[in-house]
Amino acid sequence: MPKIIGAVEINQERCKGCNLCVVACPTDVLALQHKEVNNRGYHFAYVVNPDSCIGCASCAAVCPDGCVTVYRKRIP
Repeated sequence: MPKIIGAVEINQERCKGCNLCVVACPTDVLALQHKEVNNRGYHFAYVVNPDSCIGCASCAAVCPDGCVTVYRKRIP
């Protein structure tokens, strides 16, 4: 049976740092950037543990601005 892994992309310039995606992630893939801000002045979400992503897309489902995209890949 093939294993499914996920990959998360975040549009950091549109992200307003609401933290909903970070809380929704069951595998702690995402975190908020505390040292940097985007062009709009918000601390943005970023991928901290990319290898832990299972592709569930919970983060993308809760993002109010549509900044998160999740891809699923099959590994034989």
